[in-house]
Parts: sequence; C-alpha cells; structure tokens
Amino acid sequence: MITFKIVTPDGVTYEDNIEKVTIPTGAGQITVLENHAPLVSTLVPGEVLVHKDGQVVALAISTGILEIRPDSEVYLLADTSERAEHIDIERAEAARARAEEMMKRQDSDLNIDFARLQAMIERETARIGVAKRYRNVK
Repeated sequence: MITFKIVTPDGVTYEDNIEKVTIPTGAGQITVLENHAPLVSTLVPGEVLVHKDGQVVALAISTGILEIRPDSEVYLLADTSERAEHIDIERAEAARARAEEMMKRQDSDLNIDFARLQAMIERETARIGVAKRYRNVK
C-alpha cells in the first residue's frame, strides 16, 4: 500500500492508504505504484486518479510539488485540490470565461498578469474537465 496525502494551503484535502495514483506533472502524467523510486517533480493543473479497493477517486489539482519518498509515501503539495463531485461546473466555466476576457484586454507588456491569467485558465479548465468526465456531463 501507498501512504498518500494531498496538502493545500487550506489543509489536508485527501489522505488514505491506496494502491496506485496517477498524477499530472511538468514532465507528463505518471502513475505511482508501491515501492516507486524517490522523486520530486512539479505538478501541473489536471486530474489526479486515486485507486483503492477497485474504486477510483478523481480530483482536480492546480500547480504544486510532488514528493515520492522511500517506503511508498507520496505527497502532493498543491495550491488547490478538489474532488470531482464537489466542483461547481457553472462557476468554474464562469471563472474561466472571466480570465479569458481579462487576457484579451491585457497589454502584452504585462507578462506577470498574463502568466497569472493563463494559470487561472488552466486551473479552471482542469476543474471543468474532471467534473464533466466523472459526472458524465457534456
């Protein structure tokens, strides 16, 4: 079994002993099984799939850090984490639309604002995708 924990600035959002987990990293999506080699990587906005007892729990995460420790300990230190069933799709779509509209109005010299808006769009897109995929919403 893998000791798995997701921690955000708001606290621990998921903690359990699991069989495997699929995680979006800066180097691509990886699946971690028991006795995985130690690793530190960046997280990108996307879907985390937690497998336990034949069940799959889907979560949307944003940016952060992945740490895989010896003895099958896996920690995600993420800016945000949300279970698929808790995502308000309409609110996420509205937030993404607002960020896209703000980006259209930004001056190209404001790279900091551009990067922040792009991150918001990526986060909301990940949330919408996870929620729709696991609720069979089109």
